[in-house]
Amino acid sequence: MVKKKACIFISGSGTNLKALIKSSREYNFPVNINYIVSNTKKATGLKFAILYKIPFRVLNFNKLINLESILKDLKKKNIDIICLAGYMKILNKKFISRFKKKIINIHPSLLPKYKGLDTFQRALKNREKLTGCTVHYVDDKLDSGKIILQKKIYVEPNDSEQSLKAKVQAKEHRAYSESIVSIFR
Repeated sequence: MVKKKACIFISGSGTNLKALIKSSREYNFPVNINYIVSNTKKATGLKFAILYKIPFRVLNFNKLINLESILKDLKKKNIDIICLAGYMKILNKKFISRFKKKIINIHPSLLPKYKGLDTFQRALKNREKLTGCTVHYVDDKLDSGKIILQKKIYVEPNDSEQSLKAKVQAKEHRAYSESIVSIFR
């Protein structure tokens, strides 16, 4: 099986990155992770790039020169898909248009509910009975692209933001890999 080449964009701890790396090591998984991009050198998830010897780059996406530079890198590396995994910057329209239908994101809510930040806080405040995560294609509107897959969890009366986050992240780690398999099936 010839695997597709993936680039993972991160900003933080890299828990979804780690799950994707683990999946990519499986024979039947359709992608290899060939490149990691972070918008901050403080992203602790970069330790997985070092540990698994995956090339990475830290960029400032607010500067046009960096945008052109990363586009050249991705083209040179023949990247087939970009996965945003805890990536906390909004990609500009030009970047998205260059990779239309090749950028996916995971979001910690059942979209279209709770787009953006503070999803767990808002779900608890609104006394939701269900929440979860959504993998979706990225378009030029925040958390609005076509949904690929959703995983649900029950919100328990004693859940806090932290406990809800832990339960949702456990679902995310499976949902992202399942979504990639479904895309390349």
